[in-house]
Amino acid sequence: MDYSETPETTQLRDMLRRFVEKEMPREAAARWDSDNAFPREVFDRLASLGVMGLTVPEEYGGAGRDIVSTMIVIEELSRRSLAVSVPYIMAACYAGMNLVEFGSEEQKRELLPRVAQGTLMFAYGLTEPDVGADLASVKTRAQRVGDRVVVNGAKRFCSGAGICDYIFTLVRSGDEQDRYRNLSVVLIAPDAPGVSITPINSMGMKGAATTDVTFDNVEIPVSQIFGGDAGWHQGWNMLIGSGLDVEKLEVAAVATGVATAALEDAWTYAHERKQFNKLIGEYQSIRHKLADMKTQLHAAKLMLYHAAGMANRHQRCAVETSMTKLFAAEAAKAIALECQTIHGAYGYVKEVAVERYVRDALLIPIMGGSSAIQRNNIYKWTEAGL
Repeated sequence: MDYSETPETTQLRDMLRRFVEKEMPREAAARWDSDNAFPREVFDRLASLGVMGLTVPEEYGGAGRDIVSTMIVIEELSRRSLAVSVPYIMAACYAGMNLVEFGSEEQKRELLPRVAQGTLMFAYGLTEPDVGADLASVKTRAQRVGDRVVVNGAKRFCSGAGICDYIFTLVRSGDEQDRYRNLSVVLIAPDAPGVSITPINSMGMKGAATTDVTFDNVEIPVSQIFGGDAGWHQGWNMLIGSGLDVEKLEVAAVATGVATAALEDAWTYAHERKQFNKLIGEYQSIRHKLADMKTQLHAAKLMLYHAAGMANRHQRCAVETSMTKLFAAEAAKAIALECQTIHGAYGYVKEVAVERYVRDALLIPIMGGSSAIQRNNIYKWTEAGL
């Protein structure tokens, strides 16, 4: 199979690299990380390139669904800073893809043009203090009262809640005994009365800060039930739709971006740093490390764009996307740590970018479904012939 890029995707990648060098210099990326700051002005300039619409149909103002190009954007932004790439995912993927697949027609008409313009982001309000991978056990409750929905509960690790327009919130909307059928998704504005957001001081992925969110008798109109009236009690189907495959690829694209940056920096350092009167890149042990990392990264990218192509063609790809997420995430972690080793003591210094790559890479095997979950699903779905 040929996974070479088309002239269009090569042009997109080149455009993004020019954007990153101009608008996302290394010093700025380091500052966003240390300040845990979201650079809204950079995000707005990114939106002006038209890349927010890569998940939005043309009829709603987008460029049409292009999963491969979306992964290129995520990868290239992640090479420099997750403070921009994660908000991009929150817009193009969390908002755009979910609206296209499960939003009501009214929600699509109102919100998808905003996605394409870069003025709408969703944060995922899925996990809870006692609920991680087992999302069907969520305890946050929603009750319909006339033309309102009242929400009470708490969410944890809700990344980007402080910068989003809506929290895409999974709620228990009926008897918890029927756990897969009585789930719904509602859209809650972060500044709605009764919403409290508390930052969590996490190790990495700065910029789209992760938070705790509590809902104390939060009232929203029934129009903010995701999918409209037909979406009530359909939350589980929304979680396991085709968007789940793309979500795994989003994380894999972040992984390849971070790993690429780490390897590039280690390669440069190995050809600048001298010890015992010669460049450390002349030692075979260092060369072997660089060769192994380049091979790992190449394999991860091939898996990413193979699976992205399948998703783009609407092919069944649950196993392929899980394998991709598993391999790319673990490769990024291994590459970042090995690059830190090559940098020696400098790899442990906050002023050196590799220290940030390590902190970000350690999260990647956890986010978007842990490596253990991916392994379980690869086996289970392969056995089922999926």
